[in-house]
Parts: sequence; structure tokens; C-alpha cells
Amino acid sequence: MNSIPTTALGLAEGGLPVLPLRADKRPFGLCRVCEDLACGGRPNMRIPGPCVCPWPCHGWAAATTDPNVVGSPQWAAAWRRARAIGYHPGGAGVTVVDLDNPTAVDWARENLPPTTTVATTRGQHWIYRGTVRSVNAVREGVDIKSAMSYARWLGPGSGPMAVVPAVVHELVKVKPAAWPAPRALVVPAPAGGGRCPHRSPVYLERGIAMAEQRISATTSGVHAAVYRTFLAVLAAHGRCGCLTEAHIGRLFTAAQAKGESVRHCETAWSNATTALGM
Repeated sequence: MNSIPTTALGLAEGGLPVLPLRADKRPFGLCRVCEDLACGGRPNMRIPGPCVCPWPCHGWAAATTDPNVVGSPQWAAAWRRARAIGYHPGGAGVTVVDLDNPTAVDWARENLPPTTTVATTRGQHWIYRGTVRSVNAVREGVDIKSAMSYARWLGPGSGPMAVVPAVVHELVKVKPAAWPAPRALVVPAPAGGGRCPHRSPVYLERGIAMAEQRISATTSGVHAAVYRTFLAVLAAHGRCGCLTEAHIGRLFTAAQAKGESVRHCETAWSNATTALGM
């Protein structure tokens, strides 16, 4: 019997924002429209159109403490297929320092204050009280998971929880991006003359944040993942002039943090606009 749904419901009732994860630790899309996608768009991302799910259903944004949602029929199929429970550290008010190998664990023991520790398959999670920006690969084998990120639930861990140390705050500081300022995207509004559905700040912010997360969570095939993410953002938000230089800049920052060059970012963006006929 799969105990994951029962455990997840108990965690949610205890105040931990949870979501179902696949065997490869990726989250589910929790509505039919968005299944297998990590951000806005339709199943075939070559077809422009917004996500029409009734609530946030991708990645960290889907994590919730609401037992009515966790136990809902909409989530039941995902829980039946789930092989792990994810949670949103930022939503729980904590930061996870994900140490992916013994060398990273040794570094933490030398540089970070003791805190709640959870064993993982290859290393450890060190959990601190307080939230910071989430950034992958701040050091070799070290990811910081907090705001706008998710981590695997592996148990409550051992040891008292310390406050996020200054070392972690320093690690997640982001340097100014080194790309030419992108122009605001201006393309024809959809036919029909109706009110633009993308002008909700919440809708647009959710889309950009999830796109950043999708890029940051990529562990292989970064070029392709960046292109697909740019394509999805443009499909959902690119036809009404909603995107600003700041939004595009955030996507470029996330891509460059994964090792993409400015040229690759510009090429991926240009190819995505061409594919969508913009």
C-alpha cells in the first residue's frame, strides 16, 4: 500500500507545504492541461496559449498546506503515481542546503554552523530557519533551496535547527547580469479585441517565477531546457506586450547561472519568437 498520500496529508496538516514527486524527483503537473509541464503553456508548447488550470499546479507553486487540496480528486492520480513527497522550503520558513556528495558535506562541516541534518542518497540536507533566494551550484555539489524551490521530504532529521548563517546569505548573492539590456517584447495583441488575460500581475509573476525555477532545476540538456522554457513563456505571455526588460532579464539571469552564454540566451530567445511566428 502506498503510504505517501497519507504521510503527505499529515505533513500538510502540520503546516508543511507539500506536493507529489515522480521517481526522478520531478514534480507532476496537477491538472490535465499542464501534465508533464513545469510552467505555463499547453501540452504542445508550439501552440500559443495560456495555462488555464484552476490553481497553481506546477513545481514549488503547487505546494500547499490545505488538506482539502492535498486530498482532492484532482491530486489523487498524482499521489497514486508519486514515489516521493516534495515540499516548498520557503513556504515552510526554512532553507535547505543540499549537499550532494561527501566533499560538499565536509565543506559544510568546516564552514557552516550545526543545524538540523537529514541524510540523502548521496549526501545530506542541512536545514536552517529563515528563507533566502534559491540558487543551484553555489559551490561544487552545493545547492540552496528555499524561496521558489522545492526539496524532497526525507524525514524530520536530527539536531536543533539554527538560523540561516551569514555564509549562506553570501553564497546566494547574485552579481549583476552581464548581458545587453533586452528590449521589451512588443507583438500584436490576440485577435478579438478582448481584455488581455495576461495583465494580472499575479499570473505573470507566477509564470516568470516558474520559468526561472524550471531553468534552475535543470541538470542536463541545459540548452534545450532554456529554449523550451523561453518558448513556453512567450507562448503564454508574449502576444500582448506584457513582458518587460526586467522579466526577460530574470530569464537570462537564470540561464546564465546554469552556464549559458549571452549569445546562447539571445539565440534561444530569437529562435523561440521565430517558432511562434512573432
